[in-house]
Amino acid sequence: MLTIRMLFKQLGKHFDQFLLGILMLTLTIALIVLFSASGQSMDRMSTQMVNILVALGALWIFANIPPQHLQRIAVPLYLLGMVLLIGVFLFGDISKGARRWLDLGVARIQPSELMKIAVPMMLAWYFDRRDASLRFSDYVIAAILLALPVGLVVKQPDLGTSILIGASGFYVLFLAGLSWRLMIGMAVAGAAAMPFLWHMLHDYQRRRIEILLDPTQDPLGAGYHTIQATIALGSGGLSGKGWLNGTQSQLDFLPERHTDFIFAVFGEEFGLVGNLLLLLLFAVIIGRGMVIAANGPNAFCRLLAGSISLTFFTYAFVNMGMVSGILPVVGVPLPLISYGGTSLVTLMIGFGILMSIQTHKKLVTS
Repeated sequence: MLTIRMLFKQLGKHFDQFLLGILMLTLTIALIVLFSASGQSMDRMSTQMVNILVALGALWIFANIPPQHLQRIAVPLYLLGMVLLIGVFLFGDISKGARRWLDLGVARIQPSELMKIAVPMMLAWYFDRRDASLRFSDYVIAAILLALPVGLVVKQPDLGTSILIGASGFYVLFLAGLSWRLMIGMAVAGAAAMPFLWHMLHDYQRRRIEILLDPTQDPLGAGYHTIQATIALGSGGLSGKGWLNGTQSQLDFLPERHTDFIFAVFGEEFGLVGNLLLLLLFAVIIGRGMVIAANGPNAFCRLLAGSISLTFFTYAFVNMGMVSGILPVVGVPLPLISYGGTSLVTLMIGFGILMSIQTHKKLVTS
């Protein structure tokens, strides 16, 4: 008994117990909601439980990698991701009008997921090297390092993933001290460039923005998702209709209810009270991540941990905004809750990095 206890203690010595507990509680809620959202499908439930186990395994692996080792692989990982993205651009498999996957023979991978971790690691490494004497040119170089992968992902096209990669990199620039005046200037320039950017969007992307402004113009087509999701959220009221009793989801009015629109299922069945509790869990996760970032031993750890935490916020904000009709539909899952393994593994790798930064006290800063 003592040996088993020591084994578990050894395996879990690099877990942040508080963060792990909140994550496990959130994943438990996810399985409860998924059972309803999937039409009580045991196949999807068992598949998602396997996804969770794989994701927890990835979390454990990265929690046990010291931050100085992560720092050393930041540049090779970024370069590998760029090579794979270029490979997707040149040779990627086309599915449903998008070129996002690369067939390596032994496996079929989506390199854009790798860049959600590789980009903030690369930029955190870059700013850590220049922490003593940052110049404006350093921010320009960092912006180029960010723009290259974002541009390749936009070309696939994959707007949702490009937003998340762009956000993860922007947060590193912001936390590294990017000037507020410069950010305001970029925002003004972006607003001025909107008429030109509008014509650069794909037809379906322009359609999504038009539908955001008025989903009733195509209630049975492009606006259907938004209309049904807002109906589901509104019908949940204060306390919800109860587990398995959501009419929009159970009667198949709500599309993609187990993936991108699972928040509508949750809101209909558990109401405003349930939504607020879920928001509280997300806020605690983000808050814990920011505490870890604030206590990081060097610039690399602080910037990387801060970016991971704030990118999680972006995941949640974009999905909830999309479901509630205040943002266009871009295909971003609800973090930790939506069905699927790829984004879950990526998120858990991020949380594993947070735990590594928190639990490895001795850090080689060079």
